[in-house]
Parts: sequence; C-alpha cells; structure tokens
Amino acid sequence: MKRIVKRAITYLVIRLLLGGEWLESRITYNPLSLRMHSDPYAVYRKLRRRSPVHRSRLVNGWVLSAHTDVDRVLRDHKRFSNDQRNSNRPQGYEAFAEETQSLLRLDPPDHTRLRSLVGQAFTPRAVEQLRPWVERIVDELLDGIRDAARFDVIADLAYPLPITVISEMVGVPPEDRDQFKVWSSDVARILEPGTSEEEDRRSLRSRAALNEYFSEIIARRQAEPRDDLISALIAAEDEGDKLTRDETLATLVLLLVAGNETTRNLIGNGLLALLRHPDQLQRLRRNPKMIESAIEELLRFDSPVQLDARTALEEVEIGGKRVRKGQQVVLLIGAANRDPEVFADPDRLELGRQAQSHISFGRGIHHCLGAPLARMEGQIAFRKLLERFSDIRLDGSPQFRDHVVLRGLRSLPVSVERARAGRVCRTHG
Repeated sequence: MKRIVKRAITYLVIRLLLGGEWLESRITYNPLSLRMHSDPYAVYRKLRRRSPVHRSRLVNGWVLSAHTDVDRVLRDHKRFSNDQRNSNRPQGYEAFAEETQSLLRLDPPDHTRLRSLVGQAFTPRAVEQLRPWVERIVDELLDGIRDAARFDVIADLAYPLPITVISEMVGVPPEDRDQFKVWSSDVARILEPGTSEEEDRRSLRSRAALNEYFSEIIARRQAEPRDDLISALIAAEDEGDKLTRDETLATLVLLLVAGNETTRNLIGNGLLALLRHPDQLQRLRRNPKMIESAIEELLRFDSPVQLDARTALEEVEIGGKRVRKGQQVVLLIGAANRDPEVFADPDRLELGRQAQSHISFGRGIHHCLGAPLARMEGQIAFRKLLERFSDIRLDGSPQFRDHVVLRGLRSLPVSVERARAGRVCRTHG
C-alpha cells in the first residue's frame, strides 16, 4: 500500500512540475516519459526549435539541445564541473562514495593526474594491437550462432563482444563473465533517472561485489604481474606518482560499465539504423573501405550515450539565459548530433558524411578514453556481419531498454542468409 501511495504522489509531483514548465516555455522535457525510450529525437527537435536553453523544473536545472551550446559546455571545464559535490542540488549518491574517485566525476588537477596514468594503458598503438584478437572473438561469436537463419544481434553479438573483450583485458576467467554481465548492468542502471529504491540497492550490492572481486585480482597481480589491464594500471607511473587502490577500483568499474554499454549500443543501434535504411546498408556492402566513416555516422545518428551533465562553477550566460552557480546543466548529446545548424538533413542516415563533428564520445578533457577501442570493435563487428551474411533483415520488433542516458536495445531479432565464399568476394570487390 505504501508503495502505491508513494508512486501516486510522485506522479502528481511530476505532473505539477511539468505543468510549470509548460506555462513558462510551452514545452516540457520529461526524461521518464516512455517516448524517450523509443524515439527521443522528436522531443529533441521541439526543444531545439522552441527552447534550446530550457529551464527544467523536473531536472531542477537547464537542458541544452543545440550543438553549439552542448559543445561549448563540454569543452569548458573551468566553468562547468563534473564533480557532483559542486552542485546545489540535494545529493542522491552519498552511498556511491567510490564515484568521487572515478574519471567521470573528477575535475583538474585530480582528473589530469588520473587520466595521465590510466591513459598509458589505452594508447592508440596499444588498442590497435588488439585488432587481430578482437577479430577472433567476433568470429567465435558468429560461429557459435546455433540457428543459421535467425538470431538476436544483441544476445548473440552486441552484448557478449564488449564484455568478453574487457573481461579478457582485465584478466577475468570465462567462467566469471556471466556474473560480470549482471554486475555491469546493475551498476550502469544507477546512471538513469528515476531509479527505484530496489534498483539503487541492487546497484550498490553489485558495486560492492565488483570491488571485492577486483580487489582480489589486484592483490594477485601485485604479487605476480601478468600481461593484462590490471597489471598495466598497477604498473602505471608518472613522475613517481601511481594510482591508489581506490582509484584503480573506480577505474576498473568505469571501464567495465562504459566499455560494455557503449559498444553494445553502438552495434545494436547502428545495425538497426542500417536495416531501416537499406540503401545505406547496400552502400556499405559495396564499399567496405568506408567502414570508418560509416561508424562515425552511426555514432552520430543514434548515439550510444544520449546525455551528460555538468555543474556551473560560476554564473554563466547561455543563449540569453542566466545559469547560476551550482545549477545543473543537462547536455543532450543525441539532440546536438541531430542539429540542422551543423548537419545537413540530420535525420537522414548518410554514411559518407565528411564532417565528423558528432559529440558521441564527448569533448575536451573528458573525451571518452575508450573511444578507439569502441570504434575498433564496431568496425570489426559490422565488417564481419556483412561478410558472413549476404542478407540481413529485421525479423520482429526491436525492443529498446527503458534507458534514457545509455540508449540501447534489449533485443534485435534478425533473419539472415549466409554468404557463399564466392559471393562474398564479388560483394567486396
């Protein structure tokens, strides 16, 4: 009974807040709306047109949807902070003390120091050396598809690929990977707005379990280093400075969640976009060398990460609106990536776009450290899919997860025809 009453009160409060928004700007931004799960882009278009710098009562801050404004704030780390402790909003993450050690939540100089140390394990050269190994993983996953005519892209490829890659990089044995998937999903859930108390508790339990698991591996690697990511993080040193245990734990959790979710959503959202634009799918088949530009366009068209947030460190004017110190600024990455002021015909998938101005991996000092790895995994996954299957079609309704921040599919059923060796050769040239 208490739960029903609480839900009713929450619903009424949301309606009142949205009503106030509507009276002010004749538009509302409700991240909890079901429309935001299935197709947020219609809402983004209205926000950009009517209220690009939108005062949100529900968010208790500002929502930016224009590319110029989002780009500006992401680059300006001196006036906009990632550290939620600078916010004047009631803090809802007290239990997640470990988050203050994460690259996502740090400002310079702490962020500069930590990123310099962690970045030593993610140089472009180090990532590129993983390419043959990632190709073998994709081949093994596609070899393991039991039904030759129909499968779920999320369950059979997009989900297991990044979790396998990050697990092997870290040194997690195969028998523990299913548990890793559960922990990753639970911890990622806390990034979404409107989580329930049970979801928060489950996320806390999974975070604690991950910390315990990684702590044991760290202790073993300190005694006997191996050729894996944890050993590299332990060994990382810059002018005598090293990562603390808490920093190493926070970094590993971030890499697990971000690396898993971003690549999973890139593959799922990207393939769905191609299936809904068969002319572009055939274009990629005919011109496999355009895979790099294709990945950038897929990242722009349906961004794996839809929004980010900052806190104003001083009073700032944006688009004629006064953002006060301590106020939260929500940055709609997905909206910025569809801004017609930057992208011609932005709602059209165009794999040959030359301007690479999307913000899917962020900007400035917080540009995604794992972006090269996600790009490489995406390139290999799409190339292998097109090589293996001469025809790929939707075979049912794609199901999006009820996520707003990390936009991605729960299910993407497809039917396929396997390519004969000769046919593959003709397709590719």
